[in-house]
Amino acid sequence: MCGIVGVFNHPQAAVLTYYALHALQHRGQEASGIVTVFEDEERKRSRFGVHKGEGLVLDVFGDYDVFEKTLKGRSAIGHNRYSTTGSNSLANIQPFHISYTGGLFALAHNGNLTNTRQLRTALKEDGAIFQTTTDSEIFLHLIARSKKKSQIEQIREAICTAKGAYSLVMLSENALYASRDPHGFRPLCVGRLKHGDEYAYIVASESCALDIISAEYLRDVEHNEILVIDEHTIRTGEFTSHYIDDAMEVSRHCIFEYVYFSRPDSLIFGNQVDKVRRKFGKALAEESPVEGTEDDKVVVISVPDSGNTATLGYARVNEKRFPTRFEIGLIRSHYVGRTFIAPGQNKRAFKVKTKFNVVRGVLEGNKVVVVDDSIVRGTTSKALVKLIREAAPREIHMRITSPPVRFPCKYGMDFPSKEELIANHHDSEESIGRELGVDTLRYLSVQGMMDSVPHEPGVGYCTSCFTGEYPVEIDIYADKEVTED
Repeated sequence: MCGIVGVFNHPQAAVLTYYALHALQHRGQEASGIVTVFEDEERKRSRFGVHKGEGLVLDVFGDYDVFEKTLKGRSAIGHNRYSTTGSNSLANIQPFHISYTGGLFALAHNGNLTNTRQLRTALKEDGAIFQTTTDSEIFLHLIARSKKKSQIEQIREAICTAKGAYSLVMLSENALYASRDPHGFRPLCVGRLKHGDEYAYIVASESCALDIISAEYLRDVEHNEILVIDEHTIRTGEFTSHYIDDAMEVSRHCIFEYVYFSRPDSLIFGNQVDKVRRKFGKALAEESPVEGTEDDKVVVISVPDSGNTATLGYARVNEKRFPTRFEIGLIRSHYVGRTFIAPGQNKRAFKVKTKFNVVRGVLEGNKVVVVDDSIVRGTTSKALVKLIREAAPREIHMRITSPPVRFPCKYGMDFPSKEELIANHHDSEESIGRELGVDTLRYLSVQGMMDSVPHEPGVGYCTSCFTGEYPVEIDIYADKEVTED
């Protein structure tokens, strides 16, 4: 869970990166950073331009002078941070950058490594000194210590050593590299933007980051691929591509990206998020409709914003069987961040209270169906049900367009322990529904979810948070925070 961006060959690379990060704000709200590489004419060498800070993109880059004075150059990478490993500290804000025998090098990472403790211990024993508590720094140490001659070989060796989920943007003095792990857990796409007689190339977690700067979507970075964008690309329009693992893996795309995390207007894994979510809603209505009559119509409302498009799908199918009307029953304040990714449970509970308000005229005296994408800890759902009850509906039926989340995610989503997950404290949907305070609760089945996602040759999905089936072996210490000795 993070947002990453790379821009190559544009005179305002940092500004484009800034706007792209703004579009990816939903992927991380703790901190933001941009690193550029530029030629220092006085010192006759390449230098980094670096600006990072805690908070939202608009806050971190509120002073435009930083783009004129610090973030110079024609190439840049950026990162929005949401931490799943490492503490929330200034030292952990990405992108990270180093100067080593191969030159200048910077990196931004979205994902979670599963052999962090093993690699960190081995590197320390070999003399490495860590500056952060994140798994992302491991890549830099592996690259800097590689004995391979070319930079692309050093990168490939480092990436082959790491296990788990990673989408990466990496910047050197002469090239932008983009990579997705052999299973392709996290999304990453490539676009281009015309300026003058040349093209700039942009890499981003989701296509909405291309849209905001009017860049053309070209394709996804494939799973198991290292993509090189350099002067050869500028001259010919062609990318250089390398495999990470010669034994090509079937992809295991994170299905929760479709369920909740990505923006509905984005293209991820080559498919429109909006269309997939509508299918989730339709499948759920087929499995768990709510009955109504002409005199007692079902009122279907969404939990905004991530539940909006799935709710449209649910309402459309339910109305084919029973009198149904789709209404806006909850108003979301856009000045409060996403509650699910607010760091710390106390902050999350507080934000729920300030985030939503009900439309009493829609809810009062009616049979209300509340459609949401998922229930993780239950904090948001409990608060929402309480708010809706205050509007005096006759009944509340909750429908969830994914299965119960029962297992921690080891690849970057913030489901860190089974104890935090509400589904593990109950033996039935009815029991969870009673705790939430609804009349009925129904989840989409695993089969219904799988039937709704796109299926193509060589494409599979990671459903570990729902099924407990982990595609990559987990370090037994992977769920423990990494700290300095």
